[in-house]
Amino acid sequence: MNRKKIYLVRHGQTDFNLRGVVQGSGIDAPINETGRAQAKAFYEAYQNIAFDQVYHTALIRTRQSIESFISKGIPTTALPELNEISWGDYEGTPMTPEEGEYYKHMLHQWQMGNLDYAIAGGESPNVVAERMRKGIQKILEGPGETILVCMHGRAMRIFLSLIFNYDLRYMDQFEHSNLCLYLLEQLSDGTFVLRKGNDREHLKAAGY
Repeated sequence: MNRKKIYLVRHGQTDFNLRGVVQGSGIDAPINETGRAQAKAFYEAYQNIAFDQVYHTALIRTRQSIESFISKGIPTTALPELNEISWGDYEGTPMTPEEGEYYKHMLHQWQMGNLDYAIAGGESPNVVAERMRKGIQKILEGPGETILVCMHGRAMRIFLSLIFNYDLRYMDQFEHSNLCLYLLEQLSDGTFVLRKGNDREHLKAAGY
């Protein structure tokens, strides 16, 4: 078996992140100046890792966040299966106190096991997980051993839950921040262990 070591990162900051605006798969926003600085800091810290393959989602903010690696000529594939969850009617909506309460209600539904619950017009965790499994399979069956993957916050939580075979009710244990790193290493039995989680040392070194 071709055992994988996966460097999984979240995209850099966007203006939507900065303003606290809901941003899912329906918002194709670029990273902002801070996001570009975060991407540079990550590249400077990990540029000497010999990545065999790079994956990003179909949304521009993930490709931009790892563009320096792509520019080195590393084989790169866009996987829309890894796209962020769709927040439906709430895409582009500022997080007002009312919206915050609705968001808490939604999270409570998920934590109680109602994983088919979705914001109006959006995706549920079960729907995202269905497409995410297909993306994970492409990564695990794809070329190379040392892999760089850039994706999104909520999608990362679902990705990690599936990788570690955790109940999706507990996905919020996987905390994240812009351009954080999760390092996953596959063992001989096919399971994964977590080597780093929500790691931001590369950002601290750059003043972030």
